[in-house]
Amino acid sequence: MNTPPMPASAPAHYELRFQSLYDAGRAYAFPCDAAGHVDMDALSSTARDNYLYARTVVGREFSIPAVMVSAAH
Repeated sequence: MNTPPMPASAPAHYELRFQSLYDAGRAYAFPCDAAGHVDMDALSSTARDNYLYARTVVGREFSIPAVMVSAAH
């Protein structure tokens, strides 16, 4: 049986999302790879500060981050 080839799709883009523990509408999201690694050198200085802050307050202000497919791309 011949199976037609699958159409090539655009590569997925990912984000590492830190969701607020107290405000459902508040979160930080940073571009990352599928494993959740953020290229800090590619972030602006403000985004880098926010990323480091979010990592510092996991469990106190933000939940453990989740890797998600980015809707921005």
